[in-house]
Amino acid sequence: MPPLACLGVVESPHHNPLRSYGLPGEGSLPVPLVPIFPSPFFSNGGGVGAAAVAPAAPAWSVAHSSALYRVEGWGVPYFVVNENGNVAVRPHGSKTLPSEEIDVMKVVKKVVGSKSVGGLGMSAPLIIRFPDVLKHRLESLQLAFDSAMRMQSYESCFQGVYPVKCNQDRYVVENIVEFGKPYAFGLEAGSKPELLLAMASMCKGSPKAMLVCNGYKDEEYVSLALTARRLNFNCVIVLEQEEELDLVLSVSRKLSVSPVIGVRAKLRTKHGGHFGATSGEKGKFGLTSLEIVGIVRKLQKLGMLDCLQLLHFHIGSQIPCVEVLNDGVSEAAYIYCELVKLGANMKIIDIGGGLGIDYEGTKSSCSDMSVSYSLEEYAAAVVKAVRLACNQKGINHPIICSESGRALVSHHSLLVFDVVSVHEKKDSVSAAVAGMNLKPLVDDLPEELLGEYKSVMTYMAMGDCHSSKICAEHMKARCLDLFKEGRLGLEQLATVDGMCDLVSPPAAEGPAVCHINLSIFKSIPDFWAIGQLFPVMPIHRLNERPTVRAILSDLTCDSDGKVDTFISGDDGGGTRGLPLHSFEERSEPYYLGMFLGGAYQEALGGLHNLFGVPNVVHVVQSSGPHCFAITRALPGQTSADVLRLMMHEPNMMFSSLKCRIEDSLQLDDDCDLDSAISNLNTIASTFNSLPYLSSSSSTSSFFTDDDEESHDHDHDHDNW
Repeated sequence: MPPLACLGVVESPHHNPLRSYGLPGEGSLPVPLVPIFPSPFFSNGGGVGAAAVAPAAPAWSVAHSSALYRVEGWGVPYFVVNENGNVAVRPHGSKTLPSEEIDVMKVVKKVVGSKSVGGLGMSAPLIIRFPDVLKHRLESLQLAFDSAMRMQSYESCFQGVYPVKCNQDRYVVENIVEFGKPYAFGLEAGSKPELLLAMASMCKGSPKAMLVCNGYKDEEYVSLALTARRLNFNCVIVLEQEEELDLVLSVSRKLSVSPVIGVRAKLRTKHGGHFGATSGEKGKFGLTSLEIVGIVRKLQKLGMLDCLQLLHFHIGSQIPCVEVLNDGVSEAAYIYCELVKLGANMKIIDIGGGLGIDYEGTKSSCSDMSVSYSLEEYAAAVVKAVRLACNQKGINHPIICSESGRALVSHHSLLVFDVVSVHEKKDSVSAAVAGMNLKPLVDDLPEELLGEYKSVMTYMAMGDCHSSKICAEHMKARCLDLFKEGRLGLEQLATVDGMCDLVSPPAAEGPAVCHINLSIFKSIPDFWAIGQLFPVMPIHRLNERPTVRAILSDLTCDSDGKVDTFISGDDGGGTRGLPLHSFEERSEPYYLGMFLGGAYQEALGGLHNLFGVPNVVHVVQSSGPHCFAITRALPGQTSADVLRLMMHEPNMMFSSLKCRIEDSLQLDDDCDLDSAISNLNTIASTFNSLPYLSSSSSTSSFFTDDDEESHDHDHDHDNW
């Protein structure tokens, strides 16, 4: 028994033992008020409720929110917080006029609004695509290389390709082909289905655009690539392994098609961190210098050295700084020059991917989540390294090709999801304990637990929170032992647990748990898989001070289905808990957004608990009163859709359940026709609805009068 177990509550004349506590009921356990956190971004210091008494804080502004969520770092030049406290999209980057900014909250209201008031009647979660942003990204990449080449007197051109693995969505690929047509911008494929979609999409592209075929290959893959050459696509087969050359030569003879061949060099240059793992001498892909020389000699013997026209390499994704970039490009440029000297008909140097984006907004070279260079600095470094090597060796400047996927598509896609509830432990415990009649429960505790209880109260009265916590933990452990022995009832166990939680010091209180209408495994799989951080923040109410720090917990029945680390406003690094606004006592939904997720997340997302693809809308800038038009609305995967993916047959399932209802109608006297029809309708409706939680936001009450007046105008632009 603790040493002070036999003592009563001690009151000091110089110390108010309960000065920071409020009493929930008659003679009951002291209940701490809300803990005070030091963050200046919370009116009560960052606590989980509004009851704390704190010094008056300065008025909150949208500038505070922009700094708190670091929008001015990762969001430039496409995302800002507008004067209404909502996130706004600048579709043309820094050239966007104030009148052209798209208020994301107005888009959401339009999408989830009832059809009776001109909305689409869809629900969150939803992906909002901004094709204007995608176009601006592609044009910015092209302009950066064009400018660097002009300034450095580079005597060739830049011709990019988009690696479709980053996002294979039909409309994303088609938009890139359309936007890239003036620049002969092409596509890169790494598998047979990707090659098929690339060929089909490029039918509307520039005839000069390159179709680069990477990845491991079999005879069918090579045959398809050579068929593409027959169809006058500018198709290049890149050899990843030495033995692929024999396969390409064999199939080309069968089809009587002369191949255009590239080789992927396995450079010695690499960068650290997770994304550099596929680079360097021990990387997964590419050919060593010995293997490249072997391929050259074999082609030379066959009189086909003119077929070798491209050198490809990949330093790694998210190249952190231009120093690493310069080392890798320089090494590859000298390999290119040597291949020319060996007699190869070299024309193109493909620098692969690696152009990174700043997820954190820190411009740091020491993090996987950031890069320390701009788009212009990246292009200038590449052009300079290739130019210097070629000039030194007396080689003509090659076409520079890049496979920049992440940098192209990340910004154009925004994931919006709603909050279901926020669970704040201290508040819920306080409410539960306050609703209990504690005195008889405490009086009935075994003698040894009464002693423990007195010890906890004594230390609390003395202001010794540390000792109080130790005693409380000991009391909880002993209580559990007694419960397992059958000597303690469930109500008494709950009483002790609640009391001990309440007397825990404020520092022990962690973030609240925010339950969100989303599957992390489907929509943000890289966070679960590799700890990739994405900017996450509320998309509205940003003119209000946040009062809660919370982790996000998804709908899946999996403890890993959560996001508990977020980008900090202080240094951009990961911090536990996302600042949120008060959720209770408000009728309208509360929406969060995940930004910069346009690359990889949709393709990598899984079907855990059978949560499928959410709703998708395409939004472009227009001259209307809200500066936007919804050009396409694509319903997400229903329960029937995801069941089919797992080889179930929804029609057969429905028939089986219908028979079950019919049998119940005949055998159960309590089952009437109306209830049978109701049961059948419930089942049918569930098959045809999305697996996510139904949102009450799809109501006309969610709109203001101004919103309703604008619906008819916006609807004229809708095309789905």
